[in-house]
Amino acid sequence: MKEKENLNTKPKLIKRIPNIPKKPQKGSKFNIFWVYAAIIAGIILLQFLFNTDTSKPIPYRTFETQMLLPGDVEKIIAYKYEDLVRADVFIKKDKLKEGKYDAYRTKNNFGSAEGPTVYFNAGSMDALDTQLKNSQKDVPEAQQVSAVKETRQSTFNSWFFTVIIPVLLFAGFWIFIMRKMGGGAGGGGGQIFNIGKSKATLFDKESQVNVTFNDVAGLEEAKQEVMEIVDFLKNPKKYTNLGGKIPKGALLVGSPGTGKTLLAKAVAGEAQVPFFSLSGSDFVEMFVGVGASRVRDLFKQAKDKAPCIIFIDEVDAIGRARGKNSMMGGNDERENTLNQLLVEMDGFGTDSGIIILAATNRPDVLDTALLRPGRFDRQISIDKPDLVGREQIFKVHLKPIKTDVIVDAKKLSAQTPGFAGAEIANVCNEAALIAARRNKETVDMQDFQDAIDRVIGGLEKKNKIISPEEKRIVAYHEAGHAIAGWFLEHADPLVKVSIVPRGVAALGYAQYLPKEQFLYTVEQLTDGMCMTLGGRVAEDIVFGKISTGAQNDLERITKLSYAMVTIYGMNDAVGNVSFHDPQNEYNFNKPYSEKTSELIDLEVRKIISGAYDRTKQLLTDKREGLEKLAQKLLEKEILFQADLEEILGKRPFENRTTYDEFVNGTGDQTPAAEGLIHSGVGETTDPSAVISPAKSEEA
Repeated sequence: MKEKENLNTKPKLIKRIPNIPKKPQKGSKFNIFWVYAAIIAGIILLQFLFNTDTSKPIPYRTFETQMLLPGDVEKIIAYKYEDLVRADVFIKKDKLKEGKYDAYRTKNNFGSAEGPTVYFNAGSMDALDTQLKNSQKDVPEAQQVSAVKETRQSTFNSWFFTVIIPVLLFAGFWIFIMRKMGGGAGGGGGQIFNIGKSKATLFDKESQVNVTFNDVAGLEEAKQEVMEIVDFLKNPKKYTNLGGKIPKGALLVGSPGTGKTLLAKAVAGEAQVPFFSLSGSDFVEMFVGVGASRVRDLFKQAKDKAPCIIFIDEVDAIGRARGKNSMMGGNDERENTLNQLLVEMDGFGTDSGIIILAATNRPDVLDTALLRPGRFDRQISIDKPDLVGREQIFKVHLKPIKTDVIVDAKKLSAQTPGFAGAEIANVCNEAALIAARRNKETVDMQDFQDAIDRVIGGLEKKNKIISPEEKRIVAYHEAGHAIAGWFLEHADPLVKVSIVPRGVAALGYAQYLPKEQFLYTVEQLTDGMCMTLGGRVAEDIVFGKISTGAQNDLERITKLSYAMVTIYGMNDAVGNVSFHDPQNEYNFNKPYSEKTSELIDLEVRKIISGAYDRTKQLLTDKREGLEKLAQKLLEKEILFQADLEEILGKRPFENRTTYDEFVNGTGDQTPAAEGLIHSGVGETTDPSAVISPAKSEEA
């Protein structure tokens, strides 16, 4: 068994060695500039064939005796030529047939062209006129031939402007077009001939990626899946002895910033086999058939390097479902590319040894044929990290940063629910920049708090001019959110409220620290809606009028209420039905009647009206606390949970936050430990994104 395995693997190793020097040699055999040179040479040759002067020089005495005096001359054209005057002699056509002109015949000119037959030189124009008059003094004046004077350029100027300049312009334009059409593919001067070549970047032993699985944190389950693929490439006998086969492809699915591409980089760094990396858009080109050609070339290169891995980032650029949003009778280039990809991944002549990794954040738009087993056998879901995952990610990104001893990755992870890996990396970088701006030696916890505020709420604008009336409206608006969240059992506890402007249009914001969970009841969703409506209700109670500051709040509750009715089946009138259509199977058509649509709109309005009335009753009962909190906000601009407990008393509910349970097991939080929550305004299928707002924007 061992001998057979060695026999099977040796030819692959031998085959790879000569391929390395052959590729550049193959490319040097042909160069597009030879084509340019041939075109220029052809144009110059045509100029010689059709524009070359073939007239012969003769002495003036011969011209006088044999041509001028016998009356054979039709005309004489004289022009300045270098330091002399050249006179071109044109003989009458009927006289050219005489035998005495045979000596002046040429293959290209004389007898077929319209050029001069012979020419002679004179010292000057005046000397030429004198010579002609003296020679024709005995000829009647009506029959005399005089020289027609012309002004001509020198031979060099004539060639330069009539031949060289046009040729150079044409060659330059041709090179420009070829480079643009080639799009940089193939390198060198042969882009147009390499336009169908793959643009994949090859990583092998000579250009190894430095990212390893140790640099990927918070994705333990996903790492386990791809590590198995890497382990198979390193030790295939372990799996083949039991009859197993490695998956042909794995699709990494997750939200933006969760680490799909980073995980692929780690696979490239750990696999120790050739790794081809490219984007889905690299197959797209302005020419028909180029995408399919690049797919064929990619897999041809991969077969030569097998076993190897191909990674296609943003595969939805070419993997969208066929037959949707296409013109009738049109030739969709994306579909042709996808068809070729399907054949190469699992077609009639598919070879083993090539593993496909792909990443996308839009799995709902992919073609079903691409997702079936045999092509992508595994779909690896990469979700946003949980508490433990965020702690590990923070530890990775805190390594290169000079942090203070009080900086705790566990506390930071508890304060940032909903953050993806890219956002955590951004927080760490912003904290380092803020500390440097403040001339600190190390980055402390306060810098991280400010960085979290910056990432979520935007840049703090302390110098933004706000009228006292607007500031008062913002204060009562945010106080309304705080009161509603404080006295509703299932609402997320508020830990910070501010009326300092941030970002583009946010004049104030409230921060909450929700308990991380995946399932929500009707009571929890309703309390979240009431808390979100607290700002609009406070404006109505205090001022008797409303402002545009609740736009973000209204968007949230509208999405949530429609989700409760049409997706989660949380309405008695509509019933236990769900009209969720993530793959757009209904093609913009409602899967229900107009009567049901009216019922849905009616029930949504009932839910929102009920939440509004409930919130209004709560804030009316707590009007005294609302006034105190708003006045305190106008005084201090930023209030923490300790300030709320001082004004409103301890929260009348015992449910603790995730921060309390994970960090220290107590309900006490100091202002320095209070964090910011991710906004998460997303699809209606995620209720936590709607009921746990990080901020309440003010217009």
